[in-house]
Amino acid sequence: MSSGYGLNGGPSRCFPFWQEVLACYVVNTNSDDDSGKKKCVPVLEDYYECLHHKKEATRVRALQTAYRKAEAAHPRDDAPKVGAIRNLGLLDKEEDTKAVLGN
Repeated sequence: MSSGYGLNGGPSRCFPFWQEVLACYVVNTNSDDDSGKKKCVPVLEDYYECLHHKKEATRVRALQTAYRKAEAAHPRDDAPKVGAIRNLGLLDKEEDTKAVLGN
């Protein structure tokens, strides 16, 4: 929030970024010439990233995609079976015991 107050009463997490944006505008622009706004684009991008986390989300999606691709290329040999995951050894324990002892 650009007001500077967060949900818990203190300063919001993005308020320092907002102050940097305002400081950049004050230093680089005046009432006659607005061409200095171009110098404030990186600071403004930082503020938007703090608000929306779009770059972070994109980076996380790329990492998850790469991880899934690597997992698909090299599957685990000791991966648990679906039944073992489903009951965790708690349900139908007698049947699991019979299957193990029967072999």
